[in-house]
Amino acid sequence: MRSKSMIAMLSCLFVSGIAVADLNPWKDYDVSDAVWSVTTVKVHSNMGDAYLEGLRETWIPGNEISKELGQIEDWWIYRSDLQESGDFNLLLVVKFADTVALAPNKANYDEFMAKYTKAQSDKSTAYAQKNYPAMRDINGQYQMRLITIK
Repeated sequence: MRSKSMIAMLSCLFVSGIAVADLNPWKDYDVSDAVWSVTTVKVHSNMGDAYLEGLRETWIPGNEISKELGQIEDWWIYRSDLQESGDFNLLLVVKFADTVALAPNKANYDEFMAKYTKAQSDKSTAYAQKNYPAMRDINGQYQMRLITIK
């Protein structure tokens, strides 16, 4: 009987400790307006440079136009030094000013397509459909915000 009381008391202390430890947004930490779109990619063995070459022809030009038009703030590619180190070895990251910048927007689309052109879009799509399946697997997509602890 005594051990049950002791377990109950310890459980209450543990639960109350967790409740006291909770942080409150904007009081204890800030959440950024900016949103990072992060795609995790597993590039197949010996395909790293070929995949980067493909990104240079497909993903990068579109992001450069979006950046020039102010539709995104910036973009990055991160590659692991350890190519066989887990579920992914490459990150494709795009920074948006806020959630509104992620929403569908016909005016932004039209402005983008005026610069990117249908011919470029078709070429990029054809390249990606033909080559990317043999080079990589996309295994995650995330929308992340910066947390700043006060």
